[in-house]
Amino acid sequence: MMSASAAPIPTPRPMPVDTSAAASPSLWEKLSNWASEHKVAIYTIAGITVVTVAGAIYYVSDSSTGEKGAESGPSGKTKKKRDRRKAKREEEAAKQESTHSDAKQPSVAAEPEDELPDVTEEIVANLSEQEKNAHAAKLKIAGNKAYGAKEFQRAIDLYGKALLCKQDPVFYSNRAACWSSLQEWEKAVEDTTAAINLNKEYVKALNRRANAYEELGKYSEALLDCTTSCIIDGFRNEQAGQSVERLLKKVAEAKAKTVMQNKEKKLPSPTFVTNYLQSFRPKPLPAGLEESAELDEESGKGQLRKGLIAMGKKTADGYSEASEAFHKALELGGLDEHEALAYNMRGTFNYLKGDNKDALSDITKSIELQPLYTQSYIKRASMLLEQGDRESAAKDFEQAEAQNKNDPDIYYHRAQLHFILQEYSDAARDYQRSIDLDKDFIFSHIQLGVTQYKLGSVASSMATFRRCIKNFDRVPDVYNYYGELLLDQQNYVDAIEKFDTAVEMDRADRPTSMNVLPLINKALALYQWKQDFSEAEKLCQKALILDPECDIAVATMAQLLLQQGKVTEALKYFERAAELSRTEGEIVNALSYAEATRTQLEVRRSLFFVPWNGYCQRVISSKAVSCKLFIQEHFPGCKPLSMNPPRSCSRCANSSPSPLQVQERYPNLSQRLQEMGPTAMR
Repeated sequence: MMSASAAPIPTPRPMPVDTSAAASPSLWEKLSNWASEHKVAIYTIAGITVVTVAGAIYYVSDSSTGEKGAESGPSGKTKKKRDRRKAKREEEAAKQESTHSDAKQPSVAAEPEDELPDVTEEIVANLSEQEKNAHAAKLKIAGNKAYGAKEFQRAIDLYGKALLCKQDPVFYSNRAACWSSLQEWEKAVEDTTAAINLNKEYVKALNRRANAYEELGKYSEALLDCTTSCIIDGFRNEQAGQSVERLLKKVAEAKAKTVMQNKEKKLPSPTFVTNYLQSFRPKPLPAGLEESAELDEESGKGQLRKGLIAMGKKTADGYSEASEAFHKALELGGLDEHEALAYNMRGTFNYLKGDNKDALSDITKSIELQPLYTQSYIKRASMLLEQGDRESAAKDFEQAEAQNKNDPDIYYHRAQLHFILQEYSDAARDYQRSIDLDKDFIFSHIQLGVTQYKLGSVASSMATFRRCIKNFDRVPDVYNYYGELLLDQQNYVDAIEKFDTAVEMDRADRPTSMNVLPLINKALALYQWKQDFSEAEKLCQKALILDPECDIAVATMAQLLLQQGKVTEALKYFERAAELSRTEGEIVNALSYAEATRTQLEVRRSLFFVPWNGYCQRVISSKAVSCKLFIQEHFPGCKPLSMNPPRSCSRCANSSPSPLQVQERYPNLSQRLQEMGPTAMR
């Protein structure tokens, strides 16, 4: 049994414990429902998947991007082929629309060319409304026929004449379909905009404008239209949902490139750094670098030792000091047999800063200098896996094993690779191999227990964790990760007890650098169990006080706020999560959530708010009614002074006061709308 005075145990990132076999809902579906659905949060570093149960932030899979490829504007045969498919889709859409609209109007037989009405502005000015409608219907049918025959220019002319007779959104939308078939995207935008101005809930026009915007490279505008379409349509159109996913990715990727160009290379939160560094077994200071050795601190060896000692502080200042020392050590030189270690450590900290290019260069140099140093192969494999190069990562593990087949770190980290790839049986074998070589490394036991859980062997998993508590009873991480499994089983009482134990132990062992993950897990447990948002938020805030740059705490806070409909506040935290991300892929992931939240907020403002004497009304079934619940939910500072409703609101069964009553009861609502920006006052 491990004693309380034993050396601290390394703390790798926790692994996923989601046991759901069903396919995960898309990012948009999750955000549109304003609910996490109790999925796990997945956060990635160096190919090591990390989880906080019940989900602070969701992983966006490439498989959810829809049918359309990520690249826009292909050339040659591919472009022509795509254009033909697109034209065919537009043609079918126009036919469907014409069928739908014709069903609502008196049947009008298609007329020969010479019998179509002659239409000019002067002629129309002298027609009765009945005559105008009749002429418009005939011209529309002729336009549909021309469109079906792919006579797009003629169809455009006919729809234009129909519009002289009647300003109908269907005519604008059909003409936009013609412009799209001719790849006249700006004109398609112009006509669909006219249609939408006549009918803000015209889904087909919104989809057509979104398509045109996408072709023009205006992905944010396309995303807004697709999102609006999905909300109006009740998320019934799967293809539209896929378009939202695709556009979210495009918008996020474009913004991520800008963020990366301007991003300062700095270390992430100390929780993040600690969890990565301590996923390797601790080693004593190398011979010649011991604390008792007489070294000039301004020498290369002195700086290398300084960096290794500073890492032991496990604080933000300690890690910054270590990073600077490793850089200086290589600049000063004279490292002799320790040069490979210096390159390894500088590469490690470059990697943690998100500087993968320099990190790979340093780690590769370390391998060249000392091929027997297996840790360098392992770290390079993690970097390669993060970049999606699975084959090269596997080769590095093979090379490491060839150098020293008895290094337990090889099998532990290779198990992580298998776990990420959902090769759980292979992962379990490698975790067990790591345990066989070194039974004192607690995280091999923990990860084996989680893997057994993923394989469906819940009894074996629970037994593994009970043994961990028996043999490592003073290690906080055992209680934290055991609590995660209990939480996944909805055993809230025992889970919270384990999280509390982990917090107390960590606070006693390292009060200035404690692991904040148990606090976050407890917050999620209270949210799931009792929907206690207040206490959950307090715990997340406490975690952020201890570690202001803890990405998981930020993401969890964003999700908790989102659950409560506090969209504007949630958006700030999603954007903060993007700022804290290390790599471009992580930034894309965080920005996808930020953009989804921002877009839905924009849609809710534009669809659900209309100006009326500077005050707020909600549009329900095309009728403007004030909704007490809606106002209180999104404008918590606006307190109703009284409520004596003359009629009911279909959304919440609360009353719909008159404009004067709104002014009296929500005295600061106008100011709040102004703070939200112009989109709220459209």
